[in-house]
Amino acid sequence: MTASSPDALRGTVESGLAALGLDAALAGPLLDYLALLQRWNAAYNLTAVRDPRQMVVLHLLDSLAIAAHTEGLQRLADLGTGAGLPGIPLAIARPDLQVTLVESNGKKARFLREAVRQLGLANARVAETRAEALDEPGAHDAITARALAPLAEILAVGGHLVRPGGRLLAMKGQRPDTELAALPAGWRLEGVHRLDVPGLAAERHLVVVERLS
Repeated sequence: MTASSPDALRGTVESGLAALGLDAALAGPLLDYLALLQRWNAAYNLTAVRDPRQMVVLHLLDSLAIAAHTEGLQRLADLGTGAGLPGIPLAIARPDLQVTLVESNGKKARFLREAVRQLGLANARVAETRAEALDEPGAHDAITARALAPLAEILAVGGHLVRPGGRLLAMKGQRPDTELAALPAGWRLEGVHRLDVPGLAAERHLVVVERLS
């Protein structure tokens, strides 16, 4: 049995879910999403990561490492979601969370719509637009972004989407101290959380920034 065989992949997903404190039953829909991503990736080049086991760690588990920080949220916008990361794994893990997948690239948006349809994600929708053009001021409890841009730039293009008291959940590699020092007025740092992604040795941090009333 190879490291990327279906049984081995399921084992990697299930052990990762256990390490993150998430239900093993999520493995099925997550692997369905991964299979769809692999099929579309051959033609649409949605992600540079092509090894299935790396996709599990770098895409699925990395996205789900912030799941605990979405507790209590009702509406989340994932800016520049690309192939649906972290938005689709979060929508799978949190069926009570309404996720807007914001993506301006037409090919990626087509994949996202097909993924939402095939996975039956009633709590996810696709907004094919740039974040700054999305006319939903204050409509979301939080926005998230994964390796999109510096914090100040994320807030410049997507901060209008967050309600007062809402948050930016920014996924970063190393702790971005320089970016933290350049937060714009009207926002305050709530915390920086080190993330432990199962199977990944590299540093990961979640920066939580609150929009002041």
